[in-house]
Amino acid sequence: MASAPVRVRFCPSPTGNPHVGMVRTALFNWAFARHHGGTLIFRIEDTDAARDSEESYEQLLDAMRWLGLDWDEGPEVGGPHAPYRQSQRMDVYKDVAAKLLESGHAYRCYCTTEELDARREAARAAGRPSGYDGKCREVTAEQKEQYEREARESIVRFRMPDEPITFTDLVRGELTFTPDNVPDFGIVRANGAPLYTLVNPVDDALMEVTHVLRGEDLLSSTPRQIALYRALAELGIGNGTTPRFGHLPYVMGEGNKKLSKRDPQSSLNLYRERGFLPEGLLNYLSLLGWSLSADQDLFSMEEMVAAFDITAVNANPARFDLKKAEAINADHIRRLDPKAFADACEPWLKAPHAPWAPESFDRAAWEAIAPHAQTRLTVLSDITANVDFLFLDEPAEDEASWQKAMKEGSDALLRTARAKLAEAEWNADAIKAAVVAAGEEHGLKLGKAQAPVRVAVTGRTVGLPLFESLEILGRERTLARIDAALAKLAG
Repeated sequence: MASAPVRVRFCPSPTGNPHVGMVRTALFNWAFARHHGGTLIFRIEDTDAARDSEESYEQLLDAMRWLGLDWDEGPEVGGPHAPYRQSQRMDVYKDVAAKLLESGHAYRCYCTTEELDARREAARAAGRPSGYDGKCREVTAEQKEQYEREARESIVRFRMPDEPITFTDLVRGELTFTPDNVPDFGIVRANGAPLYTLVNPVDDALMEVTHVLRGEDLLSSTPRQIALYRALAELGIGNGTTPRFGHLPYVMGEGNKKLSKRDPQSSLNLYRERGFLPEGLLNYLSLLGWSLSADQDLFSMEEMVAAFDITAVNANPARFDLKKAEAINADHIRRLDPKAFADACEPWLKAPHAPWAPESFDRAAWEAIAPHAQTRLTVLSDITANVDFLFLDEPAEDEASWQKAMKEGSDALLRTARAKLAEAEWNADAIKAAVVAAGEEHGLKLGKAQAPVRVAVTGRTVGLPLFESLEILGRERTLARIDAALAKLAG
């Protein structure tokens, strides 16, 4: 019998900015769906009106588009199970909750917060599990009437089975949860609002999800979901199957702590603003728990899709290493073809990133110098400082570079170099020969001779290949900057 087509879901909450842990989850779901020729459902978990925002929702969609993680069903795409925003599916959850109550799979719980806290404290003191103790499981009609006369509010709780729940996690192997560790749980608030514990399993059932790949922090809720899937199947809700689960390892930050939304390096926006390539960032994030092979860290998303195996994900926590992320990104920058590289950098060569006037940007000059810059960038935003000498009216002022390069005798060297550059053919080889000749006249090797010239013309002691840079800058601007440096030295 053929297995059902793979259907996975990525269902973030639109709260705050997208973060790298969320992206890693999206990536693994996307790669799993694409590897199996399946369907990726993009579902928005926005039932918490107090925390969710439309701005965050738009950021989620924008992030997925920027990353290239396309979805087959969901916002802007539609699909057979629309709508895909849970805030627009409240009638569905209300109907399912009523059926769960009617069938006895759920019940109303009238316990107050104070009563629950007191009983939990007593259980902890006695060394017993402190979860819900089932007090309202068998409320009589008379007790119910009494509670309602007292105007007690009630939530809806799901009735967990009284036997262990065992399942095989795709990442962690076989796991068993005993009843004392998985008590009855709330599925509808007192105000009638459905909880995450209800809406996600209901939507999974109705949308015929076959696999749930999500963070390890949600593992403890899995037996609850499995029990709820089974109840839904009994009621004929969905296609009657329980998804297979795979729980992805924690991403760790500094100090062996889980990387949280509050950690600066967790923000996806940070990497976009610095100029990470989507492919570079995704390549690195895929290594947080998975690898293509033991000796290959660099690969394309096409290669990842072809090789991705959820059972090969490592269950151990993965440490986020910014230096390695940058190195992977730099490798992807070098992999770009020249035009793609030039196009990718261009946003950092215009407002608001660039410190020069828009009309100063010269696309032809940029395309000429781009090949010399491509091997030197870690992130795309590095390009601004690398080529600013080409578009600024004057080189950037860097006093430390000036002091380092302009030693005693630099003025004499610059005068000689200027004279030879004024007579040279204007190409990189001839420019180099002129600087070499100037250095020889002053007893300096090329490294010492070119340092004052570089700082005079570019403002910095390090940068792109000097002679190619001067060729693109042009003779007139080069000589004018050497003149300005000589005036400064004289002053």
